[in-house]
Amino acid sequence: MTAGAGIPAEQAWLVAANVVRWRRYGEGGQELRPGTKSYRGGSKVYVIQTHAGTAHEQLTTIGRGRHTGTYITIDMATRNLHTFRAVPVHSPTVLRLCAEADVGGCWTDRQDAEEVAALLGRLSVEYRSTWWAAPHPAPCRCHECLTLSQA
Repeated sequence: MTAGAGIPAEQAWLVAANVVRWRRYGEGGQELRPGTKSYRGGSKVYVIQTHAGTAHEQLTTIGRGRHTGTYITIDMATRNLHTFRAVPVHSPTVLRLCAEADVGGCWTDRQDAEEVAALLGRLSVEYRSTWWAAPHPAPCRCHECLTLSQA
């Protein structure tokens, strides 16, 4: 990850994802909220760490915050992200934040990043479908319903 003495490498592979445009919220998931508290819907974020084994399957992400537009590093639920993919990252700010977090989420190998992205993509669909026991509100604009309506 680093070129030595805390200087970020010029490129690393990260898993990128997008924040869901609408998420279910409230009692029984009958309300809809745009994006998340920290990120706007559709925002691109980089996954730098997974927290396997937690009840909600949390990820540590880097992305531009909803309110400030500056890069932030936060933990968030996997179910609030979609379209996971491996991307080469050249942004000095993202690479610096990844190094400062010291979590090992920057991969030097594209194949490793692609495997993690594929796994997270499968898990996010599973978590979104099992999180709410109640049926979707009508009309529903959550990620799952919007994806089905476009197909």
